[in-house]
Amino acid sequence: MTADSAADNPPAVYVGAGAAPALAEAVTAAGGRVVTDHTAAEAIVWPDGDVQALSRHLHPGLRWVQLPDAGIERWIAAGVITEVPRFTSARGCYGPQVAEHALALLLACARRIGECAALSSWPIEERPAGRWLRDSVVAVVGAGDIGSSLISMLAPLGCEVLAVTRSGRNMVGAAASYDVNDLDEVLRRASFVVLAAPSTPRTTRMIAADQLSTMRDDAWLINVGRGDLVDTDALVAALASGRLAGAALDVTDPEPLPPGHPLWSMPQVLITPHVANPPRLKAASLARRVRENTVRFRDGRPLLGVVHPESGY
Repeated sequence: MTADSAADNPPAVYVGAGAAPALAEAVTAAGGRVVTDHTAAEAIVWPDGDVQALSRHLHPGLRWVQLPDAGIERWIAAGVITEVPRFTSARGCYGPQVAEHALALLLACARRIGECAALSSWPIEERPAGRWLRDSVVAVVGAGDIGSSLISMLAPLGCEVLAVTRSGRNMVGAAASYDVNDLDEVLRRASFVVLAAPSTPRTTRMIAADQLSTMRDDAWLINVGRGDLVDTDALVAALASGRLAGAALDVTDPEPLPPGHPLWSMPQVLITPHVANPPRLKAASLARRVRENTVRFRDGRPLLGVVHPESGY
C-alpha cells in the first residue's frame, strides 16, 4: 500500500473497552481510524487479559490483533491465537522497566534488605550479612529484551554475567553465553540466578529440584519472568533446608500466591506482587508499540512482536 492510498483509506481499528486513552490516540496518530463497532474493524488493539472477551470480538474480516502482554501463554492455552488473523504480542515493549525491577531485587538480595526491613528492633549481634554485588557471577536465564536490558544495567557494577538462551547466541555485555543444555554448568557457578524467560512448554519448571540442588548454597534465585519457570514446592524445600540462600520473586506459581503459603513466612524470601511492570509504565510502552505497529499495518510492512503459535511466543 502506498502512502497516498493509506491516507485515503486509513485502516479501521477497534480499541477494546476500558483501554487507556493513549491507545486510541496512538492509533489515530499513526494514521489509523478508530471504530466503535468491532465487526467493522480490520484490526483490534486489546487492552487487558480478558481472553474470553477478546475471543467474542474475533471475526473473519480481521487481519491483525495486538495483545497487551509480552508473555502470551494464557492466550495460547485458550486457543485464541491462530495464524489468521496475525497476532502480535508486546514482546520487546517492557524490557527496561522489568529489568530495572530485577536489578532492584538483585541489590536487595545482595544487601539482605528484605530481612533488614522486617526488623522491629536494632540487633546488637547476628545482623543480616550482606555482600557486594560487584564482581559477583550473575546468571541471566532468558536473555531477550528483559535479559539484555538487565545485562547492560549490570555492566557498571562489574558483574561477570553468564547469559543463557535457547540457542546460546552471543549476548552483548555477557562474559559468556550458553544454550539451555548447559544450564546446570551455569547454575553451579552463579551467586545470583535471574530468570527472565518466557513461559513455554519447554521452560515450564526449568528450575526444579535437580537444578536447585546444583546451585551454590549461598546463591539467590530471582524470578521476574513467569511463575511456572520454577517448581514452587521444590523451591520451598530448598529454602527450608538451607540448601539455597534465598529468593526474590515478582512472579509465583500459583499466582496470586495464596495467604498462608510457606513462602510468605520465610525470612530469606522477598516477594513483590507482580509489580515489575507498573500499569502507568505498561500503558505508555504499549501505546508506543501500538503506534509503530499501526503505521506498519497501514503501510503493509512486517509487524513487531508477531506471535508464532507453534513456538509459544
